[in-house]
Amino acid sequence: MDRSPGSGPEGIPEGIPQPVSQPVTADAAAPPPASAAAHTGGKHEHRWLILAVIATAQLMVVLDATIVNIALPSAQQDLGFTDGNRQWVVTAYALAFGSLLLLGGRIADLVGRKAVFLAGLAGFALASALGGAATSFGMLVIARALQGLFGALLAPAALSLLSTTFTDPRERAKAFGIYGAVAGSGAAVGLLLGGVLTEYLDWRWCLYVNLAFAAAAMIGGWRLLHPGAPDDRPKLDVPGTVLVSAGLFCIVYGFSNAETHAWGDPLTWGFLVIGVVLVTAFAWWQTRAAHPLLPLRVLLDRDRGASFLAMFISGAGMFGVFLFLTYYMQQILDYTPIKTGLAFIPMVVVMVVISVLTTNVLVPRFGAKPVVPLGMALSAGGMVWLTALDTTSGYALHVLPPLLVFGLGLGLIFAPAMSMATSGVAAHDAGVASAMVNTTQQVGGSIGTALLNTLATSAATHYLVGKRPTPEVQAQAQVQSYETAYWWSALFFAVGFLVTFVLYRKGRPADSHLGEGAVHM
Repeated sequence: MDRSPGSGPEGIPEGIPQPVSQPVTADAAAPPPASAAAHTGGKHEHRWLILAVIATAQLMVVLDATIVNIALPSAQQDLGFTDGNRQWVVTAYALAFGSLLLLGGRIADLVGRKAVFLAGLAGFALASALGGAATSFGMLVIARALQGLFGALLAPAALSLLSTTFTDPRERAKAFGIYGAVAGSGAAVGLLLGGVLTEYLDWRWCLYVNLAFAAAAMIGGWRLLHPGAPDDRPKLDVPGTVLVSAGLFCIVYGFSNAETHAWGDPLTWGFLVIGVVLVTAFAWWQTRAAHPLLPLRVLLDRDRGASFLAMFISGAGMFGVFLFLTYYMQQILDYTPIKTGLAFIPMVVVMVVISVLTTNVLVPRFGAKPVVPLGMALSAGGMVWLTALDTTSGYALHVLPPLLVFGLGLGLIFAPAMSMATSGVAAHDAGVASAMVNTTQQVGGSIGTALLNTLATSAATHYLVGKRPTPEVQAQAQVQSYETAYWWSALFFAVGFLVTFVLYRKGRPADSHLGEGAVHM
C-alpha cells in the first residue's frame, strides 16, 4: 500500500534526489556488494560514455516515429501502395511497439539489460535495413512491425540501464536532464533529418540511417556495459503478459483505426472495448499473481504514478505541435521538409537547456510539485497561443514565440517525470518500470493522434459546409482544423496540470531511498 503522503523510508518526501551537503566521491565511496554490481549499467568511470550510448539508442527509437512520416509520400510513389494502405506503415510500428513494451521491460529484468539492449539494437538495425530495401508494400510493413518489436526490447532496457547506472543524486539529475531532452526533442530531430535525407538522397535512407545509430550504440554498449542478469531476477508472469500485450494491441489498433475510419466502425469501438476489458483483467490479475508482470509496488507511489500520468498526457498533447504545426508550415507557409525541421530547432534548444536546468536546479530546490505542473501550464499556454495562427501569419512573429513557450513547458515535464518514474525502484523491477514510462507515452501518443486527427477533420468538414471549395476557402478550412487540434491539445495539458498538481508530493525530493534500490509499499 502507499505510504502516507510525503513520507519516504525515513519520513522524507520521495522523488528525484536532491544534492547532499557532503557528496561522497568515487574514491571515498565504499565498494558496492556483489549483488549490486550485477544491476549496475556499467563501470563507474565510464558512466558518462554510457549515457552517450543510451541517448543515441533512445534518439534512434524516438526519431523513427517522425522520420518515416516525412518519407511516406516518396515511399508510396515508389512502391505503388494506396492512400488507404499508407497508414499501415505507421500503424504496424505503433502496434508492435506499444503492445510489447511491458514484456520487453520484463525480459530485460530476466535476461540482463546489456544482452537485451544489444539484441534490441541489432534487431532494430536489421529491420531498418529490411525496410530500406523493401520492394513491396508488404515487405515495408513487416519491416516496420519488426522495428516496433525490437524497439520494445530496446527502449525499456535503455532507460533501466540509465536508472541503474546513475545512482548519485547530482549525477542522476544531470543524466536524466540530458536523456529527457533527447526523448522530448527526438520527434523534431526526426522531422529535420527526414527532410534532409528525403530531399537530397532517397526515402530509403530514412530507414538506412538507423544502421549508423545502431552501430555506434552497439560498439559503445558492447565495450562499456556489464553483462549478466540480476541475481534476484523475477519469474515471467505468462497470463499477465498475454492479457496486457493483447489489451494494449487492441487499444492502439482501435485508436489507429479511428484515424482512417469512423468512430462508429465496429473495428474501432470493438477493439477499444476488448482492449479495455483485457487491460482491466490484467490489473485484476496483478493483485493475485505470484510473480506479477507489473507489481503494484511499482505503481502505488504517488510521485511515480503522477510521473506515469504526466508522460501519458504529454504524449497525447504534444502531437498538437509535432503533427499539426508541421502540416501548417508545409501546407500554409509552403515550407520544404528541411525548412520545417529547421523551424523546430529553437524549440529543441530550449528543451535541452531547460531539461538540464530542471533536474539539476529546480527540482532539487523546489520539488516536482511546482515544476511539472508549471510545465503543463506553459505547454497549455503555448497551444492556446498557436490558435491565433492564420493564413497570413509569419514564422518569426507568430510561430516562433509560442513554439519557444511550448519547448519550455516540455523541458519542465519530461526529464523530472522520467527520473521520478524510475527513482527508487528495486533493481529487479527497473526494466518494467522503465517500460511503463515508454508505454504510457506511446499509448498516449496513439490516443492523442487519433483524437486530434478526428477532431481536426470534423472541424475542416464543418467549415466547408455551404462554401465554394476555392483554394482560399480550403486553406482557411485547414487552418480551422489546426486551430481545433491546438485547443484540444491545450485541454490535455490543462488536465495534466490538475493531475500533477494534485498527485505530486510537496517539498524537496529525498535521495535516501536511492541507495537502498527498492521502494516497498
